[in-house]
Amino acid sequence: MKVFVTGAAGYIGGSVAAALMREGHRVSGLVRSDERAAQVRERGIAPVLGMLDDAALLARCANSADAVIHCADADHRASVAALLNALRGSGKTFIQTSGSSIVSDGADGEPGDAVYDEDTPVRPVPAREARVALNDAILATAQHGVRPIVIAPTLIYGRGRGVNPHSIQVPKMIALARKAGVAKYIGRGENIWSNVHIDDLAELFLAALARAPAGAFYYAENGECSMKRLAEAIARALGLDGTASMTLAEAASEWGDSSARWTFGSNSRVRARRARRELAWNPRRPDLLATIEA
Repeated sequence: MKVFVTGAAGYIGGSVAAALMREGHRVSGLVRSDERAAQVRERGIAPVLGMLDDAALLARCANSADAVIHCADADHRASVAALLNALRGSGKTFIQTSGSSIVSDGADGEPGDAVYDEDTPVRPVPAREARVALNDAILATAQHGVRPIVIAPTLIYGRGRGVNPHSIQVPKMIALARKAGVAKYIGRGENIWSNVHIDDLAELFLAALARAPAGAFYYAENGECSMKRLAEAIARALGLDGTASMTLAEAASEWGDSSARWTFGSNSRVRARRARRELAWNPRRPDLLATIEA
């Protein structure tokens, strides 16, 4: 199968592309620079130089592919529209990479009891309303001759298989810990995020491409832990003198307000029940804390 991947030089897109090629698929990938084009070409990906705002280019790539996997930006509505308009009536697969921050709660480090699976209605905070609406619009194209699928990863960890091997959240916490001399969390740090290893996530994309029904939505998770426990693991791994709390404002000065509030300070607890049941997805990599400490 010929698969077009956006974000092919990124952490998720590069890992998904590598998994696709291991399964024998031919992969073309959108990249933003000549340097990135050379790097993905070395990995066997046919580079497409361009930007997400180039609707005509995206349409041509979608038309020439058997399937499209959109990993570049979970909130870029114009690129989604360009790709889906090109696929309309074709019966081809479109997989959107979303994220479990759609259920984040702005808890400022306090624990949350709400746990979501794919059948739980989502009532997003205002900052995530647009993403939820975009996911819904994508899934609705099943009525217009497209096979749409949305995958919402949780906190992703592990070394990526593409040009960019680094995730986002854990490296940011590690960088701040090295800077401060202690690993930090927001408030009490009792807020909890579900998490998933990048290799298990890539296998979920493959399973969805092969077997998911049109209009399917899947969370991707294999465990959860609090931000305080994550900080403690980072401190042990780096040999630092423990952990420390910080305010939301202090975190925002390091990571930006959106990341501080809706990622590092929130709860995002989900269960990938549908992926396990419907796709026989079986995540099997070491858990987050063990991976950090190793």
